[in-house]
Amino acid sequence: MKFSANLSFLYQDLGFLDRFAAAARDGFPAVEYMAPYAEPKEAIAETLRINNLEQALFNVPAGDWAAGERGIAALPDRSDEFRAGIATALDYAAALNCPKLNVICGLAPPGADLEAMEETLVANLQYAAPRCADVEVKLLIEPINQRDMPGFFLSTTAHAERILDRVGHPNLYIQYDLYHAQVMQGDLVPTYERLRDRIAHIQVADTPGRHEPGTGEINWSFVLPELERLGYDGYIGCEYRPKTTTTAGLGWLTPFLPA
Repeated sequence: MKFSANLSFLYQDLGFLDRFAAAARDGFPAVEYMAPYAEPKEAIAETLRINNLEQALFNVPAGDWAAGERGIAALPDRSDEFRAGIATALDYAAALNCPKLNVICGLAPPGADLEAMEETLVANLQYAAPRCADVEVKLLIEPINQRDMPGFFLSTTAHAERILDRVGHPNLYIQYDLYHAQVMQGDLVPTYERLRDRIAHIQVADTPGRHEPGTGEINWSFVLPELERLGYDGYIGCEYRPKTTTTAGLGWLTPFLPA
């Protein structure tokens, strides 16, 4: 199995660019994170190169995260900003040789017209999916649980399936975060088996707590080998909050790595 260090969660005692070297020292072959846009793309590309790391994935610009925004793709008054963000994301993806971009859809404000939000999301993805396909970048959408993000618009794989069907473009996939899926619906392996042709990236964290696998209720010794048996061969993103330090908590990976 191949694992990617999510640098928005791991190595939080280090500055952003210093986290790359820490991930490489711990044996990760790839990294991912929420957003690269605070750093020049040239600096990130050089940091990847000198640490012999691949860029697995990052998110399309998601609005003002510090102010509480959690994506803009489904917000009817933000379509121009979303579409400009696609251009920015593709510019970074080209510089970082990144094959996948993830869309964070956004929060539904109280009293929002959910039908209008879905229409907006579908239209924005119909705009973005072919543009990503033109440069061989896969576009993903991610269901996120409503316990951690109350009001998040896209929170189940069933809703994500409906969005993919409505968009109707082959270059749109699901990012399957097993932590979010366990909180909202469970049934992790059967859901993957049913949707495996529509899932392009997997992320892991345990629940409760969103700590490293092995600290909560999910049976990883069953789930991860089953995903491999069912044909998943991409990176598995480690998007969790370490209970102590990142390096000290990496023992959970040992059973899933080559001898």
